[in-house]
Amino acid sequence: MEWTVQGERAYAYTGGKPFNAELPCVVFVHGAQNDHSVWGLQTRWFAHHGFSVLAVDLPGHGRSAGAPLQTVEAMADWVMALVHTAGVTQPVIVVGHSMGSLIALECASRYANRVRRIALVATAWPMKVSDALLDAALNNTPAAIDMVNAWSHSSLANKPSSPGPGFWMHGGSQRLMERVARGTDAPVFHTDFAACNAYARGAEAMAAVKCPSLVIVGEKDQMTPAKAGRQVAAGLAGSRVVGLPGGHAIMGECPDGTLDALIAFARERDPVAA
Repeated sequence: MEWTVQGERAYAYTGGKPFNAELPCVVFVHGAQNDHSVWGLQTRWFAHHGFSVLAVDLPGHGRSAGAPLQTVEAMADWVMALVHTAGVTQPVIVVGHSMGSLIALECASRYANRVRRIALVATAWPMKVSDALLDAALNNTPAAIDMVNAWSHSSLANKPSSPGPGFWMHGGSQRLMERVARGTDAPVFHTDFAACNAYARGAEAMAAVKCPSLVIVGEKDQMTPAKAGRQVAAGLAGSRVVGLPGGHAIMGECPDGTLDALIAFARERDPVAA
């Protein structure tokens, strides 16, 4: 579905069902140089089992117009503005991958009354990006895509348990990043990575989060190592960690494990406010 947010077209995938703002809402936020489609193996379950789904395309990504936002804080403000524009009045669950995990963290910190739970998938803080990758993202996008694609997957070939015939994770990831790059003249990759690299509010945000949180780590993640994800969980009061046998692209490499962890987390009863 499309809305107008901050004066620009904003798109969110709703899981194959009409969006119903009255249902419990789960917001899915993608990572750098990605779009809503990275959540395809998780969003449909929620949309067909009593939840409403907003799998967003951030500005300058996928079907959302406008320039890519330059800070994690601005992205969090945009996500919550979309939630408001979509007519959601009850607190939401925010699920974020990589850069999206920082956005989810910031949403919970800045909008405590509007976020009831957060799930951080393949997260780290600080989320530093090497100078070589920042330079490639700005000056040689194909090289940056190749680097990220290689580092995002735990092996060179799919496992026998790939979710369907012809499901090619490496090729799909590469084509997605290429498609996002073609969708705008702005340096999306560099803008996203620079925002991750510059985000300095992690400790402050973690201390401010009072809602339940889940951290999902890929035990073979080369971009946001599992150790870093566990350190984030340690900074969140009462957080729990689920470790899965995959890399950074954990939603594709371990789709069932990711979905199972999210389902269990979303179905839990919220704590009663003191």
